[in-house]
Amino acid sequence: MKRDFDEWLAGFRETIADYKYYVDFGKVYNNVESIRIELNILNSLIGSKDIESEFERIVTKYPEVLKCIPILLAKRESEIKAMDADGEFCYNFRKLSYPLEQYKVFMRKTGLFDLMENHIIHNLIDYVTGVETGLDSNGRKNRGGHLMEDLVESYLVRAGLVKGETYFKEMYIHEIEDRWNIDLSSISNNGQAEKRFDFVVKGADKIYGIETNFYSSQGSKLNETARSYKTITLETKGLPYFEFVWFTDGKGWNTAKRNLKETFDVLENLYNIKDLESGVVERVLI
Repeated sequence: MKRDFDEWLAGFRETIADYKYYVDFGKVYNNVESIRIELNILNSLIGSKDIESEFERIVTKYPEVLKCIPILLAKRESEIKAMDADGEFCYNFRKLSYPLEQYKVFMRKTGLFDLMENHIIHNLIDYVTGVETGLDSNGRKNRGGHLMEDLVESYLVRAGLVKGETYFKEMYIHEIEDRWNIDLSSISNNGQAEKRFDFVVKGADKIYGIETNFYSSQGSKLNETARSYKTITLETKGLPYFEFVWFTDGKGWNTAKRNLKETFDVLENLYNIKDLESGVVERVLI
């Protein structure tokens, strides 16, 4: 039965965020733990009445505390550049790149001395935990990119497919050709282009190359993705031993539905999360 594109598109989800999507607390705690000793040493500066002298004494005795300074400014890099009317400086926090006096200037002008000496914070470990949590939220985009992949994989496993036996993750065209002795030169430009599929499934009588993605917001990449997958569909149309499958979803497609519909019209195996939930893996891939 021919599917209705608008009805199918209407079932797209706003988000597929799981509970771990928002903050990876394990990563946060590990990052804090890796500098816990150094942060505890710097804790002695909190409420100091002579913070510049104490800072000099600490750095002289424990130079390893320097590596903690960037994260206090929500920076992961070991070098920080700063400039004002007094000049331009590049501070290295692995080893001193200027006399210690200049690092005091850095601490004063960035506000870090004020943060510590005036009891604006009470514990650097708690403070850095908060900073790391904020920085980790920037990783949501990367985590989001894997959520659809993880979701599709869960349905492959649920259908009884076994990783490394009946389904494979991240396989290049040449690997598929070598493993099953098939010719995919039509989509590799005779070996000149190297395409990698998110998953490859060994079906009863053919190989399925699978791509997955989820777009919660608009962007130029959606049109590019739809066009490229339409091309793959047309390039593999005449291959009896290979089929292209695309799982996608997300409200971002509402802004690029014309291109998506063009691919929908030629790609029979284009599915969304609702299709996954209705058992499309078992019906099509097994």
